[in-house]
Amino acid sequence: MIDSCAFDNEYYIREQTLCILERVERFNHKLYLEFGGKLLYDFHAARVLPGYDPNVKMRLLQQLKNQADILLCIYAGDIERKKIRADFGITYDADAMKLIDDLKTWEIDVLGVVITRFDNQPAAVLFKNKLERRGIRVYTHRFTKGYPTDVDMIVSDEGYGANENIKTEKPLVIVTGPGPGSGKLATCLSQLYHDYNHGRKSGYAKFETFPIWNIPLNHPVNIAYEAATADIRDFNLIDPFHLEAYGQTTVNYNRDVEIFPVLRHILQKITGGESFYKSPTDMGVNRAGFAIVDDAAVQEAAKQEILRRYFRYHCEYAMGFTDRETVKRVELFIQNLNLEPTYRTVVAPAHQAANEAQNHDGKGNNGIYCGAAIQLRDGAIVTGSNSPLMHAASSLILNASKYLAEIPDKIKLLSPNITQSISRFKNEVLGEKAVSLDLQETLIALSISATTNPAAQLALEKLGDLKGCEVHITHIPTPGDEAGLRRLGVNVTSDPNFATKNLYIG
Repeated sequence: MIDSCAFDNEYYIREQTLCILERVERFNHKLYLEFGGKLLYDFHAARVLPGYDPNVKMRLLQQLKNQADILLCIYAGDIERKKIRADFGITYDADAMKLIDDLKTWEIDVLGVVITRFDNQPAAVLFKNKLERRGIRVYTHRFTKGYPTDVDMIVSDEGYGANENIKTEKPLVIVTGPGPGSGKLATCLSQLYHDYNHGRKSGYAKFETFPIWNIPLNHPVNIAYEAATADIRDFNLIDPFHLEAYGQTTVNYNRDVEIFPVLRHILQKITGGESFYKSPTDMGVNRAGFAIVDDAAVQEAAKQEILRRYFRYHCEYAMGFTDRETVKRVELFIQNLNLEPTYRTVVAPAHQAANEAQNHDGKGNNGIYCGAAIQLRDGAIVTGSNSPLMHAASSLILNASKYLAEIPDKIKLLSPNITQSISRFKNEVLGEKAVSLDLQETLIALSISATTNPAAQLALEKLGDLKGCEVHITHIPTPGDEAGLRRLGVNVTSDPNFATKNLYIG
């Protein structure tokens, strides 16, 4: 585990606030800021920048809330195909609604939701109806005619002009959305078009945390961003426009560099010839690179994140969610960094736990032996394995909580009456063949046992200490295991093996 505080959040907030406000002032106190990445719970950033507050952007927004309106964009196609946000296991439309709720808890209101590339998709219409009937203003933007090559059509009443002009009052308009391709840029440019048509010379800028423009191209943090977006084929490169204009080497990513000539032409067309920027890097306002205070710790954390992505994509390939090219890209990253899968500390102990389970008759479920390992904050490695009673993840978490609570191995945490009752319920009432307890069921059993068992109560109180710990399992977690591990906040990876020979896993 990497506990080093390698990122200075307070310095970052100060510098980032000043940078954004300077850009607002530059554009006559009206700036549309395309806000990339995650507003809340940015766990990727927290994993690669140890010490980074996953909610630091919300703290930044609180500094700016009296000067900022917020628009939330979501691509209608992502709603229709039920795209999943992996770290929460929820769809993008559910994530959008969750974000609106979360913003309210920070006393920040969303001005409205923009459904982009809207074409009356049934799921998008349903989403629109849900929001409007709960008092949320919803705007719909169609696909922009002529985009990306016919600039005369794009910058016309049939292009950006066909989109409704969203009335904003504050000098800063933050345009955000779940995931890439949500239509943030098109929304910003539509607003610019309307503003200039009404004689207001507003501006545009972009706030993306990754890649970090002022660290080397092959820095592990920037490679970790490439690994995180391997499935959408993003890659980093030196910004050629910035190099030509200023003689300075900076890092950007392919989509921004590829679209920049078109974007510059669009901006010039909107403004009547005025050029905002000379390079994609010029558009950005990100100051994260300046807040790194321990580069060695950051590099190590980023290498670990690349390995997590390696395991994740292998599992997604086994489940049919991604293609072989994505897997090969991440394999190339770890080869270039001279990494092995076992460089992730918990991998080898998990395999050893599975092997030890296999050496004990009756431990496997239908001949499948699963092992799991967790590295705790003090560096200790605790393992678990599956049995007819419980899944490997369940055994692991119980063993880890016993270790933290200093409970001897021979003391049982779960009452046999409770586990047998749950097993009978699953078998006799629900008609399930597998009665082994998954992690969610085990956590419920632990909480019930805690009412009469002081040891179980002590173990229960230690579960919060598992947050942020590293876990590896030799088999893909079942839905109940995955949900339980996510709730505990651990960083979990697994081998691309299935824990059952059945095709359907309920």
